[in-house]
Amino acid sequence: MSFYKEIEKFKDFDMEKYMDEVTYEEIKKSIKKEKLTKFDFLNLLSPKAKDHLEEMAKESQRRSVQQFGKVISLYIPMYISNYCTNECTYCGFNKNNKIDRKHLKLNEIEAEAIEIAKTGIKHILLLTGEAEGLVGVDYIEDAVKVLKKYFDSVVIEIYPLETEEYRRLGKIGVDGLTIYQEVYDEKIYKSVHLGGKKADYMWRLETPERGARAGLRSINVGTLFGLGDLVEEAYLSGLHAKYLTDKYLNSEFSISLPRINEAEGGYKSKYILDDASFVQFVLAYRLFLPKAGINISTREIAEFRDNLIGLGVTKFSAGSKTNVGAYSDMEKSTPQFEISDNRSVKETEDAIRARGYQVVHKDWELIV
Repeated sequence: MSFYKEIEKFKDFDMEKYMDEVTYEEIKKSIKKEKLTKFDFLNLLSPKAKDHLEEMAKESQRRSVQQFGKVISLYIPMYISNYCTNECTYCGFNKNNKIDRKHLKLNEIEAEAIEIAKTGIKHILLLTGEAEGLVGVDYIEDAVKVLKKYFDSVVIEIYPLETEEYRRLGKIGVDGLTIYQEVYDEKIYKSVHLGGKKADYMWRLETPERGARAGLRSINVGTLFGLGDLVEEAYLSGLHAKYLTDKYLNSEFSISLPRINEAEGGYKSKYILDDASFVQFVLAYRLFLPKAGINISTREIAEFRDNLIGLGVTKFSAGSKTNVGAYSDMEKSTPQFEISDNRSVKETEDAIRARGYQVVHKDWELIV
């Protein structure tokens, strides 16, 4: 069964009516449950649940420490190509944007790796645009072989692949996959993905399952907040992570909460996720998905990220740059989006330790 069947069920669901009728007593009961149903999860995402954030936070912190300990694992993103054949209206790499494009050769990838390795981080996230004939699986494989000389864990955030292609990359050291649906609302998806392979909603939706069937150890999903209705997107992304967790027992699943940041093309959204709602969603995810990782990127400002420590978050990106070749000071290329937390890896580590948490450089150490 595909997760799409769950999405179809939701299409006839009267969200507004449910939110009007949910009671404070029901929300309190949902907070205290050890195992939440999808309706408990929805209760915690409701506007009325904002009046119970303190209770949610205490319970979230208790369960997080119980499951993960007081640790935050760090990873760093590395972009190796910003050429793209997709037309995503919200993305700086949109093929129609007149930006500075760059595609790294293997020796340039190694130069980037050498600089990043100096930070001490052992977990790298490899990113590319989707460009047929330029960024193929052979290129990704060669890049991973270079990176494995310097990093213990390599996760890919690239275009969707076939199961056999994921299996091929897994054999040479790829540990995991990050793939955001971007927006679960199918109509909105079609309106913001105007061309290229990414316009295929179902192909992208089923990508995490292909990665899991290929045996990848870790898989990270999420929605891009700003493209669709906030509560609906939070709900469906959480259900997606739960569906995957229940179906694929040999993979670990995590969820991210990226918000749209300023990027080339100037996309403006009518759906703005405020900080209080962001915190609410983090807490709801933690209570609904007690064993899932929760990732927070440098899209968020430093102070806000620091305040999330202890509320259920397990992973931070650090020292991030979203333009190709940035770590080794190559000729500059246009970033995919602007980051908000410009601290170095060391500064991020110091902030985590100041909150009484341990820094982990390899995410798989969390389960040892």
